[in-house]
Amino acid sequence: MPRQQTEVRELDEGSYVMMEETPCKITAYSTAKPGKHGSAKARIDGKGVFDGKKRSLSQPVDAKIWVPIIQRKQGQVVSVTGDDAQVMDLETYDTFTMRIPEDEDLNPDDEIEYLEYEEQRKIV
Repeated sequence: MPRQQTEVRELDEGSYVMMEETPCKITAYSTAKPGKHGSAKARIDGKGVFDGKKRSLSQPVDAKIWVPIIQRKQGQVVSVTGDDAQVMDLETYDTFTMRIPEDEDLNPDDEIEYLEYEEQRKIV
């Protein structure tokens, strides 16, 4: 899996983190002061990059956590059928089908940017 480990204190809003084995984008990050017998804790709220579900976790700031390596790629729309777009990667020329986001209006020959993690892809 394309991911790396980092300390919780290195994270901030807008970066990515693995929550419940799912890549999530951090929407809120806060820390609580260390208690009498422990280290400072961080509370992380995130939203699934590919499924849109909200998740949260609480970890000590010195704990190690997995960060997914999500690639941002360029593609070109080949054809549009209903809610799906046939997209060609502009680097590898691979062709695949992607779901079109509800607020997007795509046409053949449009160039798009998309996120890829393992076999999951999403138009941005």
